[in-house]
Amino acid sequence: MRAQQTSWRVVASLALLALVVPSTAAPQSTAVSRTRLPYGLTVVVRENHESPVVAYSLMARMGTRTETPDNAGISNLLQQMMVRGTNKMNGEQIAEAADRMGGTIDAYGDADYSEIAATALGRYWQEMLELVGDCALNPTLPEGTLQAVRSFTVRQIRNRGDKPFDVASDRMRLDLFGTNPYAWDPLGRRESVEKIDRDALVAYYRRFYVPSHLVLAVSGDVKTSEVIVQAQRIFGLLKPVKADLPPAPAPPPMAATREMLAVPGAQAQIFMGTLAPPLTDPDHPPLKVLTALLGGGMASRFFSELRDQQALAYSTAALYPSRIDRGGFVAILGTAPDNVPKAEAALAAQLERARNQLATEEEIAVARAYVLGSQAMDRQTNARQAWYLAFYETAGVGHEFLDHYASAVKKVTPADVQRVARKYATTVRTVIVKPN
Repeated sequence: MRAQQTSWRVVASLALLALVVPSTAAPQSTAVSRTRLPYGLTVVVRENHESPVVAYSLMARMGTRTETPDNAGISNLLQQMMVRGTNKMNGEQIAEAADRMGGTIDAYGDADYSEIAATALGRYWQEMLELVGDCALNPTLPEGTLQAVRSFTVRQIRNRGDKPFDVASDRMRLDLFGTNPYAWDPLGRRESVEKIDRDALVAYYRRFYVPSHLVLAVSGDVKTSEVIVQAQRIFGLLKPVKADLPPAPAPPPMAATREMLAVPGAQAQIFMGTLAPPLTDPDHPPLKVLTALLGGGMASRFFSELRDQQALAYSTAALYPSRIDRGGFVAILGTAPDNVPKAEAALAAQLERARNQLATEEEIAVARAYVLGSQAMDRQTNARQAWYLAFYETAGVGHEFLDHYASAVKKVTPADVQRVARKYATTVRTVIVKPN
């Protein structure tokens, strides 16, 4: 009965995603234009006149990868502060202005970038662009607000220590990356965040908020020519500065390790991870397909076999985030504490199976469809379109990357998937978090 249910789930997933995949590439790119302004700012615009909403993503080439152990978390802290006050208005007034435009504005730092993200009704598109520019160019970084934001961030970091999943995730990153900045969460480290003062934020801002490190993406009911004119006017006071990204330390060589950590909670978490290639590597598409084959939704092997058939898991996943530099591939299983030995062995067996046995053509077809369909579904809103346009431009591959990526995924074969499994999932680091 379970086998029959799984078969129907596979067929249904394939049928659903097949409806989505054909629209993955061409329609998304045809209305996109890229303009590099004379002083260095890159502006990417996607006209979409079928939606009354305009979305903005202003990305800076700074994030966890540009930090050090001493200032870990500074990118996120700086971004949080940038929407908390400018020369013209305080944080409450900024939020109220966004509300009046029927939209939102927020900011945060991530692994490869930092972003000011905003949305507004189309008739207010220029006013919202003004607001984004004001936050980016004129942040006051008030000391009193910094104390509050810093304290809140420290509490968030401490709270991660009470959550088994976050503890396992943080430990896995540290094991994989060592002194490389990808080793810590974008929130940073408690001991570093507590030391970051206004002077440090100002210095960091001046170093990275330069035109050559900034990308402005706009998606929605706008005209490209008008966006370019306004972007030139708003950001034209930026001085062209040549600034290179600092090289990050290399991750440590891969070695098989196993750690057991004790954290209060009802579930145990098992993480098995390995270093993985950046998004520009030819192995990126087949490893994405392997990730979907193992942990991509209800049709995946982890879900159908470890959860449904063997009843060893509350939750399963395989993660391989796209990174500018080397990232990580991680297999994840949440289980009852008493099931840890069986669940760990079963998870390892799935990785071994991926290395030693060719997947069927049907399995790979479903996995390919999942990869392409998930991304297509994620790009349905102007907000996500703006994010994708900004991210790939920030990564240096341009918005055309999505078309090339889709073509590469469609060509992935069972042999390709087995090859990357043998290459990247042979030596793994294991982290197990159990209730104490």
